[in-house]
Amino acid sequence: MLWNSLLLFTLVGGCSTEDIRPLQNLNSALDRSSDARRDPTLAQEWLATLSSRGGRERIELINLRNGTPVPTPGLNSADAQPVSISLSGDGERLALVQQREGRTELMLYRRSIGALQRLDINPPGVPRQVSLNGDGRTLAVQISRSGRWDVDIIRLP
Repeated sequence: MLWNSLLLFTLVGGCSTEDIRPLQNLNSALDRSSDARRDPTLAQEWLATLSSRGGRERIELINLRNGTPVPTPGLNSADAQPVSISLSGDGERLALVQQREGRTELMLYRRSIGALQRLDINPPGVPRQVSLNGDGRTLAVQISRSGRWDVDIIRLP
């Protein structure tokens, strides 16, 4: 019984949160640059979030080494509302779900060429959540079809 108590104490002690500390400088910079943030996706040295300024949400990519936003030309459209995002490990690809003109679309953004591409869903459905794997070549997407939630795995070129 004593050994069980000692083992439990050691295991619980090893899970202590004392060593968990926020990155104050980075967090302060993030707080100053937007009114609100949600749906974070983290990869190696990159952070992508849905950032709100002046009541409008947009996707923002942050370089974690220096805490600065990275230009993403062609990603944020004035007529589109982002819903969900996911980032590849190297920060090159962003998968997203957006609403535009009454439609919900699955999209892929390639940062190196500044291109946003619509991805067709087959069989058709309404995408909701996305998740890219580390190399950005495989995508999991939550899709509503006929009142049922499914998850499709999609290989990307």
